[in-house]
Amino acid sequence: MARQVFLARPPGVGKITLIQKANEVLKSSGVPVDGFYTEEVTGGKRTVFDVVTLLGAWGPLSRVGHTCSAPGEQFLCGEKGFLDTVPGSWEDVQVGSCGGLRPRVCVIDEIRKMELFSQPFIQAVRQTLSSPGTIVLGTIPALKGKLLVLVEIQGRPDVKVFSVTKENRNRLLLDVVAWVQSYRK
Repeated sequence: MARQVFLARPPGVGKITLIQKANEVLKSSGVPVDGFYTEEVTGGKRTVFDVVTLLGAWGPLSRVGHTCSAPGEQFLCGEKGFLDTVPGSWEDVQVGSCGGLRPRVCVIDEIRKMELFSQPFIQAVRQTLSSPGTIVLGTIPALKGKLLVLVEIQGRPDVKVFSVTKENRNRLLLDVVAWVQSYRK
């Protein structure tokens, strides 16, 4: 049985909201949950995102409108424009967010093209997916092309992918929570 649960679809269907609701239900039933989610700061324009851990740490993830430069430098180009990802800021928050508690549920929102420029992030995701006793509850975008790490994740035998739509996102909450809780037993 798959012990890793990922929610997949394009932006705007409610993956983050579903993750946040699942986190609340799991925590209220006594399940230790750690990890992070991304939060849109600007109401609806999708230009400013921050990383927020479930323990309250925060860091800027992306900002549209900055000059791009080569990967490994201060700024990276994103798929929707120019995204200032400031390595060392968001990486510190994301990569360190699932340490400590074991066994636990680790929320990883979201594994997408922008984060995949970061080798520390990719290594942390792979390590978390392979950690005994850890259940990953994460989000991934709908596959457009062959982003190797996303193909790798979806191809793992221990991964269950739920396809989220605006029509099914509310009823998926119970399915996702039940899936996570069944593995913990």
